[in-house]
Amino acid sequence: MNIRALADLQKTLTPHVPLGKSRLETLCMILLGMISARTVNLTHIASERPSRAMVASTYRRLQRFFQHVCLPEDWSVGIVISLLGNPRPWHLCLDRTNWKIGKTDVNVLVLAVITARFRVPLMWTMLPHSGNSTTAQRIALMKRYLAYFDASTVRMLLADREFIGQEWFTFLVEQEIPFAIRMKEGQIVRTNGRELNLRSLLSRCRGVRGFTAVLPGRASHPDLKLHFGARRIKGGELLVVASPYPATGAHILRQYKKRWLIECLFADSKTRGLNLEDTRLTLASKLSLLIAITAIAIALICRAAAQLMGHKYPARKKHGYCSKSWFRTGFDEVRRWPCQKNFA
Repeated sequence: MNIRALADLQKTLTPHVPLGKSRLETLCMILLGMISARTVNLTHIASERPSRAMVASTYRRLQRFFQHVCLPEDWSVGIVISLLGNPRPWHLCLDRTNWKIGKTDVNVLVLAVITARFRVPLMWTMLPHSGNSTTAQRIALMKRYLAYFDASTVRMLLADREFIGQEWFTFLVEQEIPFAIRMKEGQIVRTNGRELNLRSLLSRCRGVRGFTAVLPGRASHPDLKLHFGARRIKGGELLVVASPYPATGAHILRQYKKRWLIECLFADSKTRGLNLEDTRLTLASKLSLLIAITAIAIALICRAAAQLMGHKYPARKKHGYCSKSWFRTGFDEVRRWPCQKNFA
């Protein structure tokens, strides 16, 4: 960790964070410390501070930050967008990540921004239970997004088959949020006057197929006309993706393919990067604060990669994948040359 890098980052964060000078400096120490140490564990971060202070004193300072700092919900959104450079409209991905701290379940519903060079958590909800989120929790998270941004900023909302339901789909259609969400094979649809499940409808599907069908209304919610893309994937499993807007089956499937990037994001924040699971924080408010700091760190890393590469793109190997991801490019850059980077 470098003193100049700390000063540059503190200058960048000052307009966005309602903290005093000392607390803001501590926040910057945590941000750069977790990147340099490759962990969110406060003991390791304390050793990264460029100071003559004892490591134990720095560790206690970091502890007090999480004990006493209480920031508004979604306080990190402005910082993340500033580092992104505001490249809207963008893809949004909705998914959960979960792990255990001792016997405590950590379950986080995450809404992430996906662009050509960035994959960053934008908003999230700490779920007070294990397992899937409820429709009400998803709608509440999307309403928080719509409080900051217009629906026109969403190019496509992508989600796996966990995030389905008549009420949820109706909400997205009413808010004019385009989506590509994977459906379960047992989902009942109506087509040509018949109601049958997708497995039966697509029993002979071999290549890519596009079709239109209606989700029958349930619990006072109206019928929904949706467009589908379907194909068989490895092992013979059926992949069916629904969207409310007219498009070919191939186009819907291409859009949904970007959903995998949120899985890459979770890996970046965990084992491949910042090792978020190293934390011992279990209180929801403190964990949410840590995730917000992690989101800023990831945005900072992606920004560093964009500045380093300019208009170039990472080289690809024979198998078609990049030799080094955008995240890894920026991660190595921030860790190696913090004294040369201006984060403003």
